[in-house]
Amino acid sequence: PDEPINLIKITPSHLPLLEDSPLQPSTRLIIGGEPLAAEALHTWHTHHPHTHVTNHYGPTEATIGATDHTITSTPTTGAIPIGRPMWNTRVYILDQSLRPTPIGVPGELYIAGAQLARGYLHRPALTAERFIPDPFGPPGTRTYRTGDLARWNTDGTLEHLGRTDTQVKVRGFRIEPGEVEAVLTAHDAIAQAAVLVREDQPGDKRLIGYLVPADTADTEAGPDTSEVLRLAQDRLPDYMVPSALVVLERLPLTPNGKLDRNALPAPNHVASASRRAPRTPREETLCALFAEVLGIPEVGIDDDFFTLGGHSLLATRLVSRIRTVLGVELAIRALFKAPTVIGLSEHIDASAAQPTRPKLRPMRRPEQ
Repeated sequence: PDEPINLIKITPSHLPLLEDSPLQPSTRLIIGGEPLAAEALHTWHTHHPHTHVTNHYGPTEATIGATDHTITSTPTTGAIPIGRPMWNTRVYILDQSLRPTPIGVPGELYIAGAQLARGYLHRPALTAERFIPDPFGPPGTRTYRTGDLARWNTDGTLEHLGRTDTQVKVRGFRIEPGEVEAVLTAHDAIAQAAVLVREDQPGDKRLIGYLVPADTADTEAGPDTSEVLRLAQDRLPDYMVPSALVVLERLPLTPNGKLDRNALPAPNHVASASRRAPRTPREETLCALFAEVLGIPEVGIDDDFFTLGGHSLLATRLVSRIRTVLGVELAIRALFKAPTVIGLSEHIDASAAQPTRPKLRPMRRPEQ
C-alpha cells in the first residue's frame, strides 16, 4: 500500500501468515478470538519490538470487547493473560454457587456491564440459561455466563484456562464437536466418532476427526474416509470440516469409561502411496512449497492439499509463498479449484496463455 498500516487485528492462527506478509502494523497489533500462546507470538514480536501488542478477549455477547492486556515483553513459553476488564465492563470469576473464587483458583468467567447484549433474538430459553441476574450489580441487571474457565493472577490480570464444556475455537470460530461428530456418524460406514482440536505445531490448531468403522471385521480396507469427508463438506460450514480423519479400531477410554483424549494419535498426513514425483522444475518447487506449508516430509503432484490437512489459512500462506518464490500471482479460489500440484501448474500455464487486458486510457472529453 501507498500508506503504512497503523493497526491490524487478527486471531492467533493468523500470526504465521503475518510473518510472511509484506503488510505489517507500524503502531499496534491486536490479537483475539483464541487463546494466545507465547510461542506463537515470540518470533514475530522479536522482529517488531516497537509495535504495541494487545491480547484482546471478549465473546460476541459482550459486543466483542471485554478485557485486554498490553504485552510489553513477550515470554517464550506459556499462555499470555487476557488482562483486565475494559471501560464500562465488570468481570467475575465465580464457582458453581456463584461465589467469587480466591486469587489463583479457577472458576467460570462472567461478564457484566453497559456493553452486554440483552439476549438471543427469539430464543428465550437460551437467553435465560446464559444471561442470568447479576448477583453483584444493580437490580435488574444481568451477567453473561461465558462458559470459559479463568482465574485471577496476583497482579490483577486474568488468565484464560479453557472451557467448562466441550466447545472449542479454531481460527476464531466457535465449534461444538458434538455437532461435527453427529454428521460423521451419519455415514453408514461409521459407528462412532470423536472430534477434537490438536495443536501438534505451535500456533497451528486443526480440527481432527477419529472414526470407528461399523464393520470392524474388515480392518484392512476400512471405511472410505474421502466419502465421509465429502459428507462433512456437504453438511457443515468450511470451518467445521475436520482437517483430517483418523480410523481406529476403537476409541481409547479412561478407567472411568470416558474418552481418553490424550491417547488419541496424531494424524499421519502422508502422501498417496502411488504418488508421482515432479516432472518439471516448477512442479518440484510447488511440491516443496506444499510440503513446507503443510509441515509434512513429501508431497506428490497428484496429492490433494486439503486432504493432506490444508485449510483456508494454510491456503493463504501457500499462495503467499508461491508469489514470493515463483513470482506468480494466484487467487485463493484457484487453489480450491485445483488443489494438487499438477492442477495448479496447469492453471498457471492456462493463465499465462490468456491475453492480458490492455491498460485503460484516460477518456477523451468531447470537444466543446
